[in-house]
Amino acid sequence: MNKTLTKVALCYRAVCLDINREEINNNSEVTVPVMAFVARLKENGFCVSEELLHALNAVSADTLAEITECINDVMGVDLNWAPLVKGWSMPTGESCADHLQTWIANIFGGVEAGFKGTTLQCAHFIPDGTFPLERYNGCPFCGTPFHTADFVYKGQGSKLKELRLFTDSDMRKVFDSLLSSATPLDATQKDSLEHLLKQYAFPADVNITMKETAMLVIKTLVSQDKAEEASVLLKTPTDILRYLWYEKTSFVQIIEPKTLVAHARKMYYHMLGPLDRGADAAKGMKQKLKLKYDRKACLRVALWMNSLPMTAKQAAENMNPKRGMWVRMIRALRMGEYSRRKGMEHLAEILDVFYKQDYSTWQGRVDKACSENDAATTLSLLKERPGFFARSLFATMLRFGSNKVLAAFDEIADKLPARLLLSLGNAAEIYFDPNAVRVARPITGVTHRIKANKLLALYDEDSLKTMVSDVNVIYRDSMERRFAAQKTDTKSIFIDPMLYNIPISVGDRATTIQDASCAFMGTRFPVEGDSVRLFLQWGRGLHAQYLDMDLSCRIAYPNNKTVECAYFNLDCVGANHSGDIRSIPEMVGTAEYIELSLPEIEAAGAKYVTFTCNAYSCGSLSPNLVVGWMDSAFPMKISEATGVAYDPSCVQHMVRISEGNLSKGLVFGVLDVAKREIIWLEMPFTSQTVHGADSKSIEALLGKLESKLSIGELLDMKVMAQKLSVAESAEEADEVYTYEWAFNPAEVTKLLYL
Repeated sequence: MNKTLTKVALCYRAVCLDINREEINNNSEVTVPVMAFVARLKENGFCVSEELLHALNAVSADTLAEITECINDVMGVDLNWAPLVKGWSMPTGESCADHLQTWIANIFGGVEAGFKGTTLQCAHFIPDGTFPLERYNGCPFCGTPFHTADFVYKGQGSKLKELRLFTDSDMRKVFDSLLSSATPLDATQKDSLEHLLKQYAFPADVNITMKETAMLVIKTLVSQDKAEEASVLLKTPTDILRYLWYEKTSFVQIIEPKTLVAHARKMYYHMLGPLDRGADAAKGMKQKLKLKYDRKACLRVALWMNSLPMTAKQAAENMNPKRGMWVRMIRALRMGEYSRRKGMEHLAEILDVFYKQDYSTWQGRVDKACSENDAATTLSLLKERPGFFARSLFATMLRFGSNKVLAAFDEIADKLPARLLLSLGNAAEIYFDPNAVRVARPITGVTHRIKANKLLALYDEDSLKTMVSDVNVIYRDSMERRFAAQKTDTKSIFIDPMLYNIPISVGDRATTIQDASCAFMGTRFPVEGDSVRLFLQWGRGLHAQYLDMDLSCRIAYPNNKTVECAYFNLDCVGANHSGDIRSIPEMVGTAEYIELSLPEIEAAGAKYVTFTCNAYSCGSLSPNLVVGWMDSAFPMKISEATGVAYDPSCVQHMVRISEGNLSKGLVFGVLDVAKREIIWLEMPFTSQTVHGADSKSIEALLGKLESKLSIGELLDMKVMAQKLSVAESAEEADEVYTYEWAFNPAEVTKLLYL
């Protein structure tokens, strides 16, 4: 059993077995070990398909035990899930006065000053009459846990998630689909691809279209001393710079040094002056970003640059947007020295043109034409680069008029990747609304609100609505032409109604890893019971230390009234918090919970509840931190002895913070109280507390997700273009698209390979 393949398969709700499908006996009788294995899966909230059930009969009991261990590891069954308070569904009654009295008692020496009370393991003195110590697993004053729990509840979940069979052939298909993805990979897909690159050889016949995906492949090839093979994936100097910076920072996007330094300063800022480490963090980041390469690396990059299939002027123009970074790189990589070697004439020419600035830039020509209000020249230049035309389409329409610009854009629309066209359709309505709040999330992960384009004031409401309609016509017509051009023998199609509620995630890449399932941002999860339980687990594999992560929620009422349930307000109407833990125990981590009572929240008139987590201590969210929510039609228990409230079978959705995460806080879901649905979204923010999660930005992101084209609507275009009939059930259709199918983003993006 390959543990890596098992973990990757679980992301796609599957179990990977080393078996041939043709050899499966579909009439086999279920063995005792398989029955025991299925029972263990049920405890974790999973069941198996009929095909997988029969396939399991062909594997050994040892393999079944290893798969069980792997699933337990992914679901965190062996971690410490004990919170600060035992039986925390019943409030302890602690108050600010208790904390103040305890602080005063510790300042004056506790027992030595005549106070009566108890001195705890952490050396803090708790006066009598303050905190009820029998209710705590640790110190209520400093949030240090003393006890851990070696169990979790199992099998309380009312709904099981079906696992299907993956063979080696299926895993290779996933591998190929990730490599050839037409959309940028999110953190889960990147994590899966990195694992699969270590398992399988890079297939020569796969066409990698995404630059970021190519970086992952190049890193693998370089580590295997196959730098020459990697050169075919490096077609421009920007590709080379992207790889060098990925190698340096672990980010597949090019983030400039000044941005990383400023972000480090912000991440390590603390509201309490003596604890503020921002200046030291900025200094440390500068030191980390210093460039130093050995001779082998220098020669490798010099050969890559020398073999670029571009003229020197084209290469220099490509380098110009990141000129400052290139000057540093050229010096650090000794390119001047290598350019004087025999056979490096092309590299020498590139450097000569670059330093003399003997070139003009395409962007400069576009900016000049725009400033001179020369529409003909501007549109002619934009048609040379369809991708840039698409990204600047709306602003160009406002500057030169809708009809003229869209006529030019329609000429090159079919040359664009489908994902860019979909982005236009998704964004048009919000962009052309002067009152709408737009949000942008740059590569540092922090969400920003963007002001409306000032040129919108030149147009009346009807003109702006016409622009939205015209953009929709352009991209829908282009998509239908692409579907119509596809050859297919399919006559009928089944589209699960649930797919009309799942937006196609283009431009909203998740930066968290989904280990137990995959879902697109904006996916709506129906709430089955009367309670939703949020959970946060962090500190896995780390030594005991101060590491304060906080779980919070914000309950929004009409008239802009909000109430937070967090470390500073453990109990409010409809919500209970399990207590604020500020230090972690040795290696097994710790947990916080919030229980939401939907009947109470509804009765209070709440509109929605926002789920957040954040790092109160300096730095970003702890790597491998796991956050999510549980739901079940049946009551979920809370231990009176330890406070443990985690049950893997009740987990509806969970995500893990990846290594190198740049976020200090994260909004990870919104509960729509009236609809009893939880919308999974991911909105990073930079703040030590829940107050940093800007409500208007959250509402803007929700609006953006709701305006996106759904998977169902995209399939409707396919139906129209290919003249298919829609079947009422999967059994009646030639082509089937189910809700489970949508949980495999790699499969969904195949619709965009147009």
